[in-house]
Amino acid sequence: MTGTMLRDARRAAGLSQTDLARRAHTSRPTLSAYEHGRTVPTLQTAERILDAAGYDLVAVPQIVFHDVVGRRGRVFSVPNRLPRLAPRRALATVTLPSHIVWSGEARVDLADRRQRARAYETVLREGRGEDIAALVDGTLLIELWDDLVLPPDIRAAWQPVVDDAWAAE
Repeated sequence: MTGTMLRDARRAAGLSQTDLARRAHTSRPTLSAYEHGRTVPTLQTAERILDAAGYDLVAVPQIVFHDVVGRRGRVFSVPNRLPRLAPRRALATVTLPSHIVWSGEARVDLADRRQRARAYETVLREGRGEDIAALVDGTLLIELWDDLVLPPDIRAAWQPVVDDAWAAE
């Protein structure tokens, strides 16, 4: 995992192993060993290499989903915090999984606010944790929140998560 992260950062920065190794004050063979997983760098070394490639090493809290039993025994997933998606992914055209869409069009342009709202309503009602994490962007959800048509039990379960995200700096 560390090797892939270092390799991806180097490539995204447009650097060769030699260039990045020089900038990070390490050798090319050592960097290659890290990238190929033959050796694992210390956290301090990984941070130094990423910094040399123009990246920060950041710790992001994990999203944990828990199941909530709503009215009529329906189970839905609620996270401990809102997911963040990269803009390209958050505004992509996607096909909703068949276990979420029972009928109708499964292809959604998330860049279109109206389509995104309908998709978010469906995903929050029918989706599992992995669906929510892959399809729902927290900032865009907050922007839509007051306009979403959701069952009261789902809105009530999600409201504290939305409120916490809105209050966070």
